[in-house]
Amino acid sequence: MPGHEPARGRRTAERKGDVRERAILDTCEALLATKGHEAMTVADIAQGAGITRAALYFYFGSKQEVVTALVARTVEHLWERSRTTAQADEPRQAVAAAMRRTVELWNAHGLVMRTAIDLSLTVPEIGELWNHTADLFITAITAVLERAGIAPGTAPHQSSALARALCWMIERTFYHASRESPEKLREASATCEHIWLTTAGLTV
Repeated sequence: MPGHEPARGRRTAERKGDVRERAILDTCEALLATKGHEAMTVADIAQGAGITRAALYFYFGSKQEVVTALVARTVEHLWERSRTTAQADEPRQAVAAAMRRTVELWNAHGLVMRTAIDLSLTVPEIGELWNHTADLFITAITAVLERAGIAPGTAPHQSSALARALCWMIERTFYHASRESPEKLREASATCEHIWLTTAGLTV
């Protein structure tokens, strides 16, 4: 019926828009590796995505907005990992799984996460995304520590304070290791896992 045509047209446009937006973000991530954040331009991103600059501005108002959207897409995976960690029953398995997934994500998107960390103090939207990610991980680590028998609370020897220290230690360790090699990431993961298990009193 004629009355249904606009709806079909809108759905098709939305799908096309999703494809274009994904191409823009994928191109931005690739350019982080080849040109770096400072050197890449809106023109570079548009060309890589196969669209005009005018078309790119239909989706994003600036290079910063593209980078922020790329960070948002990436940290969604981190959020899912934090939820999985918080819900796991056995603390030792939860720690091992969390570190394994963290290595996988840093291997796949380390440049994006390093960029997020670098820009978190100067770009409020990225800072908010990264701090929210940290808060979710702190909550997840807190849950694991408490299941392992660490007392809840914010005192230095209690779960919340320990979780916060562990979270930022893991972030900084992975940040530096990801600049070197996948092997360094695996070594960093093993170190962080050992420290987390020791903090939780789970080492033999």
